[in-house]
Amino acid sequence: MAYTRKDVSTLTRTEKRRFVDALLALKRSGEYDEFVRLHIDYYVSDGEKKLRTAHMAPSFLPWHRRFLLDLENALRRVDSSVTVPYWDWTKDRSTTGAPWTDDLLGGTGRRSDHRVTTGPFAHATGNWPIRVNVVSTSFLTRNLGRPADPLALPTRSDVTWALDDPVYDTSPWDSTVRTGFRNKLEGWGSGSGSVSWRNHNRVHRWVGGAMVGGASVNDPVFWLHHAFVDLQWTRWQARHSSHRYLPAAQPAQGSAQRGRIVARHEKLPPWNVTPDQLDDVGGIYRYA
Repeated sequence: MAYTRKDVSTLTRTEKRRFVDALLALKRSGEYDEFVRLHIDYYVSDGEKKLRTAHMAPSFLPWHRRFLLDLENALRRVDSSVTVPYWDWTKDRSTTGAPWTDDLLGGTGRRSDHRVTTGPFAHATGNWPIRVNVVSTSFLTRNLGRPADPLALPTRSDVTWALDDPVYDTSPWDSTVRTGFRNKLEGWGSGSGSVSWRNHNRVHRWVGGAMVGGASVNDPVFWLHHAFVDLQWTRWQARHSSHRYLPAAQPAQGSAQRGRIVARHEKLPPWNVTPDQLDDVGGIYRYA
């Protein structure tokens, strides 16, 4: 029977506590840090001449769908009542409301070094040491909204702009494409700086701190953010039911992208699963 992922703003006190407790249990066991390590390993950019699966590629959405499922399954082994909630950043846009409350994720970091000092993941609790990172910081950091250089969260119209595109992805299948649902949602835009960050990417930058870069999994909000991104994929699928993941096959011989992206029926590393097999997860979970 399918379970339900809920809007984080609707969670009861007990649901929040059980979600946090399950995350802390994975952290104590060391299993959580393996999720951080995996995301770092698969954060491959356009400029690297090897297979891209997690970012800047068509498989951005199925890769993170499977990644979320793995984390959710680990949480549910700790507590079968737990599911990953989603953060609707088009609606909950405050730096002090959901999910940034003391009984869930805690708030922003202090001004001097962006260290998070409130909530269960604050450094002072000793419950959330950062052991796997791409920088030397050993504590969770955030800079919600970037007060020194303000950045706004994406709006509902930004998401609609992506959802309205009926084509899943287009050539050259990377961060430079300007049409197609995948990159409009992932958010690699033209230009530089804040104007080039759309939807998913802009949220990472808005949170700041640990959420910027390959080690973004160190902030538990990563999962709530990506659950909302995954929800948008389910909405796109419902809206454009005759359209599917692209490319259906590898680019032609001689293409710079041949062998650097995953086609619909090819295995999606590091799992023995294809994007096509992750297309329909309605029998596993649904969104409230």
